[in-house]
Amino acid sequence: MTLTTPDQVPVDTMGGRPRNSLQRVWRWFTQETAALRGITAVAAIVPLAALVAILAVLASKAGPALRYNGFGFLTRTDWRPGSTYGNAVKTGGVLHPVGALYGALPLIVGTLASSAIAVLFAVPVSIGAALAVVEKLPPRISNGVGIFMEVLAGIPSVVFGLWGILTFGPWLSRDIDPIFAKHFPDVPVLSFFRGYVPDGEGLLSAGLVLGVMIIPIVAATTRDLLRQVPRLPKEGALALGMNDFEMARKVSLPWIRAGIIGASVLGLARALGETIAVAMVSGSALATMPVNIFGTFGTIASTIVQQLDGSLGDGTGFELRTLAEFALVLAVITLVANVGARLLVRRVAGTALPVGRGV
Repeated sequence: MTLTTPDQVPVDTMGGRPRNSLQRVWRWFTQETAALRGITAVAAIVPLAALVAILAVLASKAGPALRYNGFGFLTRTDWRPGSTYGNAVKTGGVLHPVGALYGALPLIVGTLASSAIAVLFAVPVSIGAALAVVEKLPPRISNGVGIFMEVLAGIPSVVFGLWGILTFGPWLSRDIDPIFAKHFPDVPVLSFFRGYVPDGEGLLSAGLVLGVMIIPIVAATTRDLLRQVPRLPKEGALALGMNDFEMARKVSLPWIRAGIIGASVLGLARALGETIAVAMVSGSALATMPVNIFGTFGTIASTIVQQLDGSLGDGTGFELRTLAEFALVLAVITLVANVGARLLVRRVAGTALPVGRGV
């Protein structure tokens, strides 16, 4: 005779044991606390172990390039693969083509500048969209807009790149960029917003395309956080005479500000590592600093994917090791940004508001 336990596992009433081995394993897994703790501990260690392994592999592969390029790698603007026709030479025990010299400064600046433009554009738009979905729109419309945001997050980046280079970028260069280029005062501080406008490629185009790509991430997270704000504080604010904007500014957004920072960091991480879309819209300048907000530039991720195929035929493998060094720099930048944001979240979350601590 068998009975069904509350967790729907058939149990032999004579012996109190499950009838087959699979059921015995399930019962052992759910009832043995020590085993469950061990399995969850291993699962928690896996992401950290994967991160350490990735950094270790990158550092190992980039070791010769680190020794040859030195600390000047971070401050130089050179991109010289060297001569591949002559015999390779050794410098400090590192085999490399004659005249090879690389610098990461333009790519670091391009990565940070395009990501900054993306975050500055995406975060206000995302917060406004989330407030509209949660506070203003009727349920049917808000559900449709929410589904649209989630679908937008799943569009491949190459689609955004094609849209940027074929439609969005040319529209900016034709109708929007000239307004900035001609009407900003020609003073040192604002000269970055003046200059030649290319045909749809450049820092502003890439930054805005990145911004559109990260809007769904930030907006969806902010929407879910806003739905957690209790109704009583909002109703109290409205009862005190606040309008909807004041209620959002003084009650809803402060309540979830730590969560908004966390959502912004998720978007920033996406922007820092984006590859294909930026490669298509940036103009792919290797050793050139963006002279203005419309200038062509390059990022670390897009440069790696564009130069990877050619580096395989180097003969010495030095360019491939240099790309590994670029990847290591990008990983460090991403880690620093995430750790800094984590510290900021902890500081901001030290309030009486319940949402945010531990995000």
